[in-house]
Amino acid sequence: MPSEILLKIFSYLDAVNLLCIGCVNRRFYHLASDNFIWVRIYSTAFSPKRSNWKVNSVEKTAVSVNLLSLEDKEAGYWKKEYIAKQIASVKATVAQLLQPVNPYTGLPVKIKEALRVSGLGWVIILRDKSGKEYLTERVHLSVNDTSVSVVWYGKNWPCLATLSTLDLCGVTPVFMDRYKSPTKNGDVRRPRWRSLIAKYSLSDLSESTLMGCDGLIRVFGLSPGLLVGLWKREEELAFVMANLHLHQLMERSILGSATIPYDLPPHSPFLDDAPEYGLHGYQLHVDLHSGGISYLCGTFRNLFSKKGYIENGYMKLVVINFNNNTQHVPLIGKVGLSWRTNIFEGRIESCSIMDVTLLDDSGKPFWCFSSPVCMRLSTSPCDTCDFLGQRYCIDYVDSEGRVHVDLVWIEETEEYFVVNLALYLSVVKINHWFGTEY
Repeated sequence: MPSEILLKIFSYLDAVNLLCIGCVNRRFYHLASDNFIWVRIYSTAFSPKRSNWKVNSVEKTAVSVNLLSLEDKEAGYWKKEYIAKQIASVKATVAQLLQPVNPYTGLPVKIKEALRVSGLGWVIILRDKSGKEYLTERVHLSVNDTSVSVVWYGKNWPCLATLSTLDLCGVTPVFMDRYKSPTKNGDVRRPRWRSLIAKYSLSDLSESTLMGCDGLIRVFGLSPGLLVGLWKREEELAFVMANLHLHQLMERSILGSATIPYDLPPHSPFLDDAPEYGLHGYQLHVDLHSGGISYLCGTFRNLFSKKGYIENGYMKLVVINFNNNTQHVPLIGKVGLSWRTNIFEGRIESCSIMDVTLLDDSGKPFWCFSSPVCMRLSTSPCDTCDFLGQRYCIDYVDSEGRVHVDLVWIEETEEYFVVNLALYLSVVKINHWFGTEY
């Protein structure tokens, strides 16, 4: 078919379909990048607001020169201009939505609206040992107090024995239709940017990462924040759950590339006006939850730690004290991690998702994470506590710190009480944050 006729046909297409048809072959790519087509799309999308004022001769001249110089522009110039302006427009809108901050969590108040406007979604890419990729769209999404939980499940998982890695990526549409809400799973046919958030090795699914099981599945935890469920009988994938803390989630899900995660900008240390007193005025927001049910959700203020609390490279922040009964709090409901697939659903006892948001004395997020955790029988002796129930503990550790929780099961009321909660902050992290030399 002659190029003139194809150009006429292409002129009736919108930006999304032009990009798609440009992927057919090299000839279609060049024709679908025609400047005359794209300048029309550009001027329609970003034309100035209508005005009753008469256009002056200077503006008329500028328009005519602009149209006459179309052929002088390199091929695809107006396509690139349109894409760049679309992206900048969405980023500006999202940045404005992220400005108001919740004083209790230090996180954006309008995060749900920002997610909707940006069209942000998440996919996992399973890669086998030969390099073949299997992209899976998310099935379920829930926005919690300070995190997002994304779940994938289905019947057509590739064989686990052939898989080597799993990539977690944020995906955003190249173009956003501001007058149309994104569909549940997004339109996979629309062009999308991909931003790598984390890469996991599936060889780490071993006894050391096993978190719990029920009659049907075993669940494994991979850092950061990933939960993988395997069928007990076949040892094949049942579901995958990613737990993403809201702190800098938009940046991590949008600003990275398909192969390299977003690199946080260099941190400028906050000057500590009284380093000899250690840490003071810290605030912790903690949420222990699963399946939309919160077992513990609270904010603890005015936390402090003295220089003398440094031990083994960590500075200790005591949130709930063993010896102060007034600080002990119960867990609400029966603790367990809810899971589901397209066929079955169940619950792993004693497992849940822990979200931690620690703010420094200026209200800035200092340490944030969302991760699956497991409650286990406590084996450590305790000479300072005298409780009449079985003791349990929850532990979490990463490069920035540790969390330790002690609980007691009260048989009479059939509930857990948190009798000790302590954070152990990495001295390396503190020195980097404040420019101190602890």
